[in-house]
Amino acid sequence: MTVLLIIVIALLLLALGVQVMNSRQHARQLNYIHTKLESIVENGSHERLLLMSSSPELQILLTDLNRLLDVNHKGAVERAKLEKSMRSMLANISHDLKTPLTVVLGYIETLLHDTDTPLEEQERILRTIHAKAGEVITLMNRFFDLAKLESGDRDIPLSRVELGEVCRRNILVFYDILSAKGAEVQIEIPDEPLYIMGNDDALDRVLSNLLSNAITYGDAGGVLGLKLYSEAGQVCIEVWDRGKGIAEGHEDKVFERLYTLEDSRNRDYQGSGLGLTITKRLTEQMNGRISLSSKPYVRTAFKLSFQRQTF
Repeated sequence: MTVLLIIVIALLLLALGVQVMNSRQHARQLNYIHTKLESIVENGSHERLLLMSSSPELQILLTDLNRLLDVNHKGAVERAKLEKSMRSMLANISHDLKTPLTVVLGYIETLLHDTDTPLEEQERILRTIHAKAGEVITLMNRFFDLAKLESGDRDIPLSRVELGEVCRRNILVFYDILSAKGAEVQIEIPDEPLYIMGNDDALDRVLSNLLSNAITYGDAGGVLGLKLYSEAGQVCIEVWDRGKGIAEGHEDKVFERLYTLEDSRNRDYQGSGLGLTITKRLTEQMNGRISLSSKPYVRTAFKLSFQRQTF
């Protein structure tokens, strides 16, 4: 009986010892997790929590913590990208607003201090002031439009729209400009009606932006094309030209806020860098997609794709 009691006591002590060892091991592992996690967060590193453990619960905890670290790292990258974008945006806004306002202020000072300015010159100066003030208003309106689109405050009601009519209407707006430039216009619009769920005003603005962009940057190619077609349940519109195009690696950047080509600040290529961003947001709000393919002086094409409506 005594021997049996001693054996039971020994087993209990052994079990207690094992529990104490496991408890200390868990404490060390939890302390490691705390220290390592604190270091990762403070340093903003992309490290992971690596720990060999036989505890299923601890393994689940490590997996969840590593997922949180991934989310935190992704958020940090997005915040850094957003901050960089905001700095670039502020710099470009300052530039785009400063240029016309400087001209306006300069001409106003001329009118105020030079009382002997001929009437014809005064009229020319006033027309310039009016034009520059219009540029500022247009730019500010684009900023407000983009802000509304990205915040979701602007609701775009969708209805059944026939894209052939939309394409014809918009190319006619620019036809006189293209003719005056001596540019060749290639239009491919099928007789078959092609319907999508869209918004007439938004589609007009999208096509107007793309056609205006093609005229401005593709002028050197001497050709502008507009093609409407259907493929694989989609209705597609391509606006293309044979101009200077977009350099390789910049295809996706053209849709970013205030992105402009290197020479877009020149007199012949002035632009706010907001047109294509607004175009992309409007297209997405109509459940469409926009893409760009470009081979300079061969073919640069913006492609819009929408789900075809057959009912």
